[in-house]
Amino acid sequence: MMGLVSVRKSEIAALLGIEGAERRGEDVAVARVSRIEDAGPDALVFAADDKALAEAVASDAAIILAKSAPDDRVLVVKEPRTAFALVYERWFDRRGLGGVHSAALIGKDAELGQECEIGAYAQIGDGVRLGDRCVIGPRVVILPGTTLGARVRVQAGAVLGSDGFGFVRSAKGYVGFPQIGTLAIEDDVEIGANATIDRGALGETRIGRGTKIDNLVHIGHNCRIGENVIIAAQVGIAGSTEVGNGAILAGQVGLGEKVVIGPGVIVGAQGGVPTGKRLSGSGVVFWGTPARPIKEYLRDLAALARIRRED
Repeated sequence: MMGLVSVRKSEIAALLGIEGAERRGEDVAVARVSRIEDAGPDALVFAADDKALAEAVASDAAIILAKSAPDDRVLVVKEPRTAFALVYERWFDRRGLGGVHSAALIGKDAELGQECEIGAYAQIGDGVRLGDRCVIGPRVVILPGTTLGARVRVQAGAVLGSDGFGFVRSAKGYVGFPQIGTLAIEDDVEIGANATIDRGALGETRIGRGTKIDNLVHIGHNCRIGENVIIAAQVGIAGSTEVGNGAILAGQVGLGEKVVIGPGVIVGAQGGVPTGKRLSGSGVVFWGTPARPIKEYLRDLAALARIRRED
């Protein structure tokens, strides 16, 4: 069997909390995860629906994660896709095992935790601290004053701890306000390619545990992003904004300065939230610019359509 890892069906069942699985069929082993089309006798696959399950059963896959069990290769789980991701994370995710590339630049007094991976031409600034098992992609720049927790992953080209966009107006024009604060990234955060996160002006910018940030996202100075927040691509967040735990910001959302997004709030794609606005209500979806509850937004669209027809 090919692969760096060999994991038995009974081990996967134990991870997923499935009882009695070892008594159904052979306790086969897998060495990789795969899509159904590429499955072989060493592969684990998942089937999200009945059509995919039929294709998986017809394949050579050794173990199938699905919601029902037409044969002994299937481990029955409530959410096959989630179960598949958990297995991958536990045994097959090889990121973080590459060590420090010879072309990486590590600053004075920087502290790297155990099993960190630093890509080519990444730059770790003076005094930066990385927790265990961080993965820093190629050409990432982490500037002084930045601290990363454990298992943080940063994709290529991201810049962490840059100066915020802070200026005050004087008789002679704009003058830069001090940008001398810090940036703290908590455990299990993932940051996409070419994302930028500013340090605090005088205080701290903080990204909470488990938050996932997509490519091309900008987070301004003094922002506080809660735990397990999802931020999709091209979101822009102005300074001193707060985003509560479990909130979701869809693609191209724009948040003005000093906005407060409550826990569990969902802002739909291209939603805009003006400066100082507060959105609250866990599970409530806000849409449009200015963002408002989706029922109100759809009602306004319908009214506008009626006016246009009457014209």
